Amino acid sequence: MTTQNLTFEAREHRLRLLAAAVLTLLIVGVFPNQGFGQDTALSGYADFHYTNDEFADGQLDFHRFVLLVTHRFSDRIRFVGELEVEHAFTEGLEESGEVELEQAYIDFLFSRSFNVRAGMLLIPVGIINQRHEPPTYYGVERPFVDTFIIPTTWFEAGAGVHGELGRGWRYQAYLAAPLNAARFNADEGIREGRQKGSQANASRIATTGRLEYVGIRGLAAGASFWVGDSGFEFRPRFDVPVKLFDVDARYSRDRLDLRGTFAYISLQNAGELNDSVFRLSGVNPNVASGMLGNYVEAGYRFLTRRRFGEVGAFVRHEVFDTQYRMPAGFVPLNEFNRRAWVVGATYWPDPDVAIKVDYVVQHNQSTIVTAPNSFNVGLGWWF
Repeated sequence: MTTQNLTFEAREHRLRLLAAAVLTLLIVGVFPNQGFGQDTALSGYADFHYTNDEFADGQLDFHRFVLLVTHRFSDRIRFVGELEVEHAFTEGLEESGEVELEQAYIDFLFSRSFNVRAGMLLIPVGIINQRHEPPTYYGVERPFVDTFIIPTTWFEAGAGVHGELGRGWRYQAYLAAPLNAARFNADEGIREGRQKGSQANASRIATTGRLEYVGIRGLAAGASFWVGDSGFEFRPRFDVPVKLFDVDARYSRDRLDLRGTFAYISLQNAGELNDSVFRLSGVNPNVASGMLGNYVEAGYRFLTRRRFGEVGAFVRHEVFDTQYRMPAGFVPLNEFNRRAWVVGATYWPDPDVAIKVDYVVQHNQSTIVTAPNSFNVGLGWWF
């Protein structure tokens, strides 16, 4: 890429950021309170972290600041929009933060059992992707499985239906733009393949959906899927079918919080994908044909006082292997076959504010590369 092209892209990037900043200021300036009209509301969340990884210096990071705007056009039509700034700022094409439009959709509400949604959608896979506000989960960072296997936060342009089926059953089903297999890698699996609704190639539409049961008090159990061909960048074109399946459950009753997730990804033609990327870039991405992740977590709120707030402790065990099964002729990179124990505590001085601390013990199967342990402190809130 030439210097002139870099300069043009940097200017274009800054203009987009300026437009997002102006929009945010207008929203906050015109609507300074949470409720600014019977039909329009402003909410949001943020989290601020101190992270000290083993073998590295500690870091302070304002990880996320998010504004959520909802508007009701009528009893049957509503809008939801979510704008996020990650890592405090962005600058040109440098490696810094991001501004992302994570949600911007219209709901057409016909009945409890059938409704239509279209726009920028959160993909309905797993526990965290659609419920990721900091006070709602234990741990300073989101679970590893919801980063390396289920690429939270995962959003895409699409449309579909959702509703309730009676007796505690809820469903979602959408058509959306596919993943881009040319961006898959050994470490983060399919994560970098998200198109994020930015001039997304839609030559091969993906399907995704979730069925969830909430008919027992305190329990939410669900199953999710994503299926789509992702090889549209390669010439001559060949398919890279991606299938992701997830089952998960969370149970909260009195002071006890339990949750668990199992997710599996299969890729067809992963060997051909690796060969094609190597010919184009000179780098073998070593993408696996199977990726696996699961975790179980238990938390208990041992102190609950109205004036003081609540204090809870938790423990979580995770397995996240982005090299679980390899195509013929490719050897797994064992540093990406990982396990982690996470232990910590959360103090809620208010139900919408969480002060968190945890310690992470990581292991991998490599005899050369060491997975770092870490100590983390976080502050998160939503409103």
